[in-house]
Amino acid sequence: MIGRLNHVAIAVPDLAAASAQYADTLGAKVGAPQDEPDHGVTVVFIELPNTKIELLYPLGDDSPINGFLEKNPAGGIHHICYEVEDILAARDKLKDSGARVLGSGEPKIGAHGKPVLFLHPKDFNGTLVELEQI
Repeated sequence: MIGRLNHVAIAVPDLAAASAQYADTLGAKVGAPQDEPDHGVTVVFIELPNTKIELLYPLGDDSPINGFLEKNPAGGIHHICYEVEDILAARDKLKDSGARVLGSGEPKIGAHGKPVLFLHPKDFNGTLVELEQI
């Protein structure tokens, strides 16, 4: 059901500093900051030859990233994202298997303009999993 790894998301306390570190220290191709109000985050994508890194920074007081950064002030890995061909079929199969889909269970449009869902970390070894339809 899952396809390739789309990205690893890292919550950061300072988006400009993290972006500069990837660009200047690691020599990576760093995209421009992109606000995603529906998800409460500002994202920056780091392009790698085989996948992407997504830097996450809180957008507003209601951002889910605020709580993560309170527990992890230096930042850290927030979630991993896998590609799926049919997000509704994947959701239904996962729910039938007992996995919990976060939110309403209906896909939202993610930072790449494609439908996404998040799966409860307690069902996946403590890891928040995002599914993105390709």
